[in-house]
Amino acid sequence: MSQRYIPDFFVYGEPVRPLDVGFLHVETVLARSNIHLGEVAAHKHPQMGQITFWTSGSGTYRIEDRSWDFSAPAVSFVPSTIVHGFSIGPGTDAIVVSVADGALTAIAAHSLLPLDRPVFADGMPQHAAWARLAAVLEMIAAEYAEAQAGKDRVLQALIAVALSHIARLSPETKDATASSDASLALGLRRLADAHFRDNWPVDRYVEALATTPHLLDKASRAVLGSGVKRVVSERRLLEAKRLLLFTVRSVEDIAYEIGFDDPAYFSRFFRARVGEAPASWRRKQLQGH
Repeated sequence: MSQRYIPDFFVYGEPVRPLDVGFLHVETVLARSNIHLGEVAAHKHPQMGQITFWTSGSGTYRIEDRSWDFSAPAVSFVPSTIVHGFSIGPGTDAIVVSVADGALTAIAAHSLLPLDRPVFADGMPQHAAWARLAAVLEMIAAEYAEAQAGKDRVLQALIAVALSHIARLSPETKDATASSDASLALGLRRLADAHFRDNWPVDRYVEALATTPHLLDKASRAVLGSGVKRVVSERRLLEAKRLLLFTVRSVEDIAYEIGFDDPAYFSRFFRARVGEAPASWRRKQLQGH
């Protein structure tokens, strides 16, 4: 945890760049082994989501403040802006499919997996969905490598199928929500990502999304599991946890970074939601990693 900020990357190790709406990228984890050497530090991608399908080996995968010790097969979907990283043993490999948010918007209508939250699944190697997922990911990798006419349309269809298999493998995945609610909730999440530091009132989110307080609250509760105020508050708490866990910044500095004028009030906010002070939580988390 020597970094002061959580870096944004295009793909791991490369600086962020503008992406076309339909951007897609496929590669293996071993292809970048000379960069990460089996240890991918906490990072995020501001403009794209990623599927990571572990085909061999074992390791530890981390999403925000959660971690899983896994053996292949295992798979994750991580939306844009979500902090993630991993540690793997020699010979461990995965297929990584990176998809621009613009392309994911089109894919979402054909996927069983809600694309507004991270998912990790492993275990049950005998489940038929693993073999199907492996076959689809191999098709995606081949289609990407061969670059034949119509590649982008074929890849988007295959990625929707892969995401649907991930939904079937994940114990945390719920049935897909109605598209209008999902669209509003995704818009709220994007705005909360951009403005949680700014203390926007609910009416500002309603106005920005061109909806009504009732419809936004309904969509937020149906898709994200809580009302608008709580979603924004949880986003602020998430950023606090990220900075506490993955950087060396002081509690006071983190308080100001996430929009609190008073570090003492931030500590009360954190304690009320987590059950202990920020410094104590950080210490226990780091002892467990």
